[in-house]
Amino acid sequence: MSKSLIIVESPAKARTLKKFLSSRYQVLASVGHVRDLPKSRLGVDVENGFAPSYVTIKGKGEVIKELRAAAKKATHVYLATDPDREGEAIAWHLAELLKLQDRRRIELHEITKRATEEALKAAGDINIDRVNAQQARRILDRLVGYQISPLLWRKVRGGLSAGRVQSVAVKLIVDREREIEAFQRQQYWSVAARLWPQGHHDPQHTFIADLVSVDGRKLEKLEIATEPDATSLVERLEKARFAVKSVKKREVRRNPAPPFTTSTLQQEASRRLKMRVRRTMQLAQRLFEGVDAGAEGTVGLITYMRTDSTRVSGAAQAMARDFIVDTYGDDYHSGKQFKVADSAQDAHEAIRPTEVRRTPASLAKVLEPAQLKVYRLIWERFAASQMAAAIYDQTTVDVEAAGCGLRATGSVLKFPGYTAIYEETRDEDATEEDERKKHLPAVEDGQALDAREVLKERHETEPPPRFTEATLVKTLEERGIGRPSTYAAIVETVQARGYVKLTDRRFCPEDIGYIVTDMLEEHFPEIVNENFTSQMESRLDKVEEDHADWVAVLRDFYGPFSEELKRAEANFPKVEMEEEETSEVCTVCGRAMRVKTGRFGKFLACSGYPECKTTKPIVKEAGVLCPRDGGRVLQRRSKRGRTFYGCENYPACDFAAWDAPVVGSACTICGAFLVSKQGRGGARLLCSRDGSHAGAGENSGIDDAEEFERPEKRSA
Repeated sequence: MSKSLIIVESPAKARTLKKFLSSRYQVLASVGHVRDLPKSRLGVDVENGFAPSYVTIKGKGEVIKELRAAAKKATHVYLATDPDREGEAIAWHLAELLKLQDRRRIELHEITKRATEEALKAAGDINIDRVNAQQARRILDRLVGYQISPLLWRKVRGGLSAGRVQSVAVKLIVDREREIEAFQRQQYWSVAARLWPQGHHDPQHTFIADLVSVDGRKLEKLEIATEPDATSLVERLEKARFAVKSVKKREVRRNPAPPFTTSTLQQEASRRLKMRVRRTMQLAQRLFEGVDAGAEGTVGLITYMRTDSTRVSGAAQAMARDFIVDTYGDDYHSGKQFKVADSAQDAHEAIRPTEVRRTPASLAKVLEPAQLKVYRLIWERFAASQMAAAIYDQTTVDVEAAGCGLRATGSVLKFPGYTAIYEETRDEDATEEDERKKHLPAVEDGQALDAREVLKERHETEPPPRFTEATLVKTLEERGIGRPSTYAAIVETVQARGYVKLTDRRFCPEDIGYIVTDMLEEHFPEIVNENFTSQMESRLDKVEEDHADWVAVLRDFYGPFSEELKRAEANFPKVEMEEEETSEVCTVCGRAMRVKTGRFGKFLACSGYPECKTTKPIVKEAGVLCPRDGGRVLQRRSKRGRTFYGCENYPACDFAAWDAPVVGSACTICGAFLVSKQGRGGARLLCSRDGSHAGAGENSGIDDAEEFERPEKRSA
């Protein structure tokens, strides 16, 4: 019997579709892109309409051969790659390679039987405007990367790169660091009184009121500038009589946050789960493509995870309403539809569970721990977004004493609403709410108060905080730099290239980050100009949405850029970077080894280059022994620059751990060393062997996609 062929991008998605589609369909995966610009040359004919020269990606021959054979036998071919620009481009490349006459494009916003059957019925053609937008972005990035990067190699050092978006991200981090360095701290003081109603000397009736005005004039934040000023006010209040001037009560409603977009999911996972942006997207991708959900089989658990929209479909709202009413009651449901930002493309719904009754608790035994954490976050955020506001009774007490005004504010939860399920995590840079102000005793206008003590406290203004992964993504989104599909790649690339490093989960620029940023700002000002980059993103959106001419976008960019390139070639100064000489000796020629920096980070190279091309990775011992074969555990770096700890006998022994070893520790059960795993509650000690004892928890090895650090290849 003849079959229809469905082509998706990932094998995981293919396996999920096979589980619930009938035998009339064959499902195969392209395993990502099948064609791209060549790696060895520019691959763009700038003289002839920026025509790209696409080549088959190395290693994809067998995949393409299998797809061609299946396509020839199929009655219909459905292209079911991801529903975004990259997915559309892959569908177009497949159609070109397979020479499809009847191109049937379907978009799967969730990998469920119902959604797939509806998509097959609504099959359309490839959206060529979306393809052109992707081509324009790819060619723009190639023009910048392949023409500025060689200049950096010649003038600064090998292994560097420039990017249309990554360079702007590095500049944000560099500029923030310079703000911090230039910041002048200011000292100031605050004054407050610990009060209680006369006749009620129970400590539970005390409350703290802050000084907010003096002699009818409102105090500004930095106005009490010196300790003598603060002491004078304290002495004045210590002699004063306190009385309640007014009590104001009002009901305050706090609405839930909207369901996740790509950016807000990455931010919240970083804040709440301490999870890296790239890891969050890997887990979300798996949840989207399909996971074995137990009795119901393999199914996609969430909708498409690359989106900038907070829109929720009517069907999803109805699903949420029924669940909320059944579980919590009518009062807890609101069915709010959130306004979509003007800048959003709104091609997809917000990220949500495909079935809200598939609760995190019901999946606790079938999902891996990290998958469950991300799913719980998405499920709770969506369910809460469809619930009623939380209601608080807020009380403000104004107190007067010797011409001074003091104020205390407190609130009590009256109706939990959405907080019964979820509350958004506070930003890491936000000022913590003062817990002392949450509860106020019952007082009345004119009531006399006793002062238990008058307090003064010294403060200092703080510089702007360094970016975390979460706040960098937030800033990129707010300023229109990049798109949901690119945030994770941007965050990874700026680290992998050695321009910045993460210290205590915050970005610090390296010396080379300052040097390259300053050079690009001088010679290619538009490349690191965030407004220019944001406007370019808008022009790419217009290619997709308004049929704008993509070649014209490239032409308008390349004219000025090519002139800047010529001037830079002539005027770009040569930077001499000092190379650190080590005590290591080259095993080939006996000369000293030096620390070099390449694409994958630092490595050792013979100082006799180019006569001697010997290189070796930098090895740092972790101070513990491998729990499998007793070899030394070494601190290494993955291909993407992430630190991990692996056995010296790799590949014979593939032991590896992400978490830092605790030197001198030993598991009380098996004797293996312990690792320190950071979590929301602080650090936990886990057994390095498998994490199943000495504290319990997961301790995963290195992903298949990661590779040990390799020294940079060099040639004469």
